[in-house]
Amino acid sequence: MFFPIDWQKFWGLFEYVPGDPLLFGSSLFLFSFFFVLVFYRLFAKSRAARIYLLILFSIFFYYKSSGLFFFILLASSLFNFYSGKFIFNAKTQSIKTLIFVVTIALNLGILGYFKYTNFILQILTDLNVGQFDPLNIFLPIGISFFTFKAMSYVIEIYLEMLEPTDSLRDFTLFVCFFANTQMGPIDRASNILPQIATERIVLSEDVGRALFLILCGLFKKFVIADYLALNFTDRVFDFPLRYTGVENHLAMYAFALQAYCDFSGYTDMAMGVALLFGYKLMDNFNKPFRANSVSDYWRRWHLSLSTWLLDFVFKPLQIKFRNMRMAGTSLAILVTFFIVGLWHGPNWTFIIFGLLHSIYLIIGLTTQKFRQNLWSKLGVSKYKFFRVIQVLFTFHLLCFTAVLFRSPSLEYTMNMFHQILNFYNAEVFRQFVVAYDEIVLLLIIGFGTHFLPKSWEVITENILIKTPMILQALILAGMIWLVIQVKSADMQPFIYFQF
Repeated sequence: MFFPIDWQKFWGLFEYVPGDPLLFGSSLFLFSFFFVLVFYRLFAKSRAARIYLLILFSIFFYYKSSGLFFFILLASSLFNFYSGKFIFNAKTQSIKTLIFVVTIALNLGILGYFKYTNFILQILTDLNVGQFDPLNIFLPIGISFFTFKAMSYVIEIYLEMLEPTDSLRDFTLFVCFFANTQMGPIDRASNILPQIATERIVLSEDVGRALFLILCGLFKKFVIADYLALNFTDRVFDFPLRYTGVENHLAMYAFALQAYCDFSGYTDMAMGVALLFGYKLMDNFNKPFRANSVSDYWRRWHLSLSTWLLDFVFKPLQIKFRNMRMAGTSLAILVTFFIVGLWHGPNWTFIIFGLLHSIYLIIGLTTQKFRQNLWSKLGVSKYKFFRVIQVLFTFHLLCFTAVLFRSPSLEYTMNMFHQILNFYNAEVFRQFVVAYDEIVLLLIIGFGTHFLPKSWEVITENILIKTPMILQALILAGMIWLVIQVKSADMQPFIYFQF
């Protein structure tokens, strides 16, 4: 036998292994995805068969990350599907509201149990209410993403923005779809369900665009983000007191880039693989480091979450507090970004991260007229250099919150800033450039490509779309080869898996 197969190891690939999720870019994913894509094409005449195929693969994909907790994913699909129907068919407004409140409460209750129970128990212990030991609770990967995705369906029905679908099959694919279940984007039902309900046609232009997105995602995640994490940022953030202020300062910049490349790299790959099946997910990023204010940043970063909270949390609160005028809007911002922080995780660093962003936004809102008048009198708004200053100032505000985002505790955050303020040692910078030339190169490439004109990206994408398929395959193979060459350890889980 020319190719002996160890069947025990082969079937072991399809078993759930804790801490070893099925990642975009892994060999198992590429292998299984290829066969799913082949069968998807073979089922060209049966939309139902295609949908069931994607549901089965999505369940397997989630099973590889969270084991039998995939039943929670299926339960969420079933529960919110029928809740939507009950809300839509309710005879009176009071019954409609009651069903809606119970549905949202149960969704948030399940999310809260898995994600926040031990955090609440720790707070009660710290307040001397009692002695509570942490419970052994497994956190299903992506529970915040698929819960918010499912809730959007119920909310849109309640607000009469959407009519419920009659197909449990289609709704299950919407909630479980492997491309965006674990890390988003948090697509709305009103965007995805009509796509599932109609025959999807994949054009050659779609294949070219999908390839471009996958290439970008592979490079961002596995070449830039993982290399920065393994060889620099993780070392500094885990032991900030071992390093000088220069290294802590540069790690702050490096993590900002790492987080962006990690999350946007996943989004690019998710959009790319979804497009190969004919589905168009919403884009989650729009060059966030080019923002000239914090409010502009939130119009560019994690768009699916920010628009979700804008439509379903901030705007209703703003209307409710409208009699308070500016104070009411500020209060709505404060509550919304408290939720942003809490959504990211049960840790005081995340809560302070969200509250700090709310402070940035409230200060920006309350001083907007004053600043506009000041810039007008000084005549600086017309100069490009002034925008550069605004972008740099905003970037450093964001880097400050990035330290909170990455640090395991407030103590680590304080240690990092202590080193920057008290033990900077500027002479170390030159030594760093020489010793960590690969890190410096990746920082230049990462930030440099981020600030390239949008037209360059469009031109590159169009060239790739028009490239012959055989050459496209070679380019993809070349990128995979580059990923393998750069990778110095096992593939790193995506940062947003924990959310």
